[in-house]
Amino acid sequence: MPRRRRRGLLLMAALPPPAAPAGARRAVLVRRVRLLVAATIAYNTVEAGVALAAGAAASSTALIGFGLDSLIEVSSAAAVAWQFSARTAEARRARERRALRVIAVSFFALAAYVTVEAVRAPAGAGGADTSVPGIVLAAASVAVMPFLSLAQRRAGRELGSATAVADSRQTLLCTYLSAALLVGLLANALLGWSWADPAAALVIAALAVKEGREAWRGDSCCAPAGIALAARPAAEDSCGCGPDRACR
Repeated sequence: MPRRRRRGLLLMAALPPPAAPAGARRAVLVRRVRLLVAATIAYNTVEAGVALAAGAAASSTALIGFGLDSLIEVSSAAAVAWQFSARTAEARRARERRALRVIAVSFFALAAYVTVEAVRAPAGAGGADTSVPGIVLAAASVAVMPFLSLAQRRAGRELGSATAVADSRQTLLCTYLSAALLVGLLANALLGWSWADPAAALVIAALAVKEGREAWRGDSCCAPAGIALAARPAAEDSCGCGPDRACR
């Protein structure tokens, strides 16, 4: 091994592990995550109801897929709430992997359903109708979701919680989905492009597969700002990440 590289490894080994949040700070972060989860559940419940109703009325595969994604986000937020309802950090870590798997499987199921419906849509009797409620909903989500995601991600990284960070990524995904949905609905309404709705649905499916894979692997947890929930060796934190925060 080259001397310079060996010296660098020795220096890294000598560095103390990143300090976990103090008890009072951790309690504040846990309460913050719970409040953000509650806000996410409330917003996405309304979002799902409006999207599914508007999608059924307009025969819009993209809107229905968006509504189903909102239901998955509710289940994801509920999984985070379940994890953080545990009384100890050890119990929260034990629940974390199961919660991530639930989130991942939900994403894969959504992608499969939306893909099938998007492929079948062009062979149907006609394209999707214009949906004003869907356009308003998509625009509102583009405006709201980035702020919720950023707040969730900061709190989750500081806690070192892969589940909280995965949920924040789902919330951010909702922004991308909302933008794709908005473009598709506007193109259909203003330009008469009937193919824009199934195209937007396929974008939603592709993003869902990507996020499902990352949640399954637990990639969401590895982040430069991540801090362990409990003391671990310097070579690995509570998320299984090394000193460079690369997932192992």
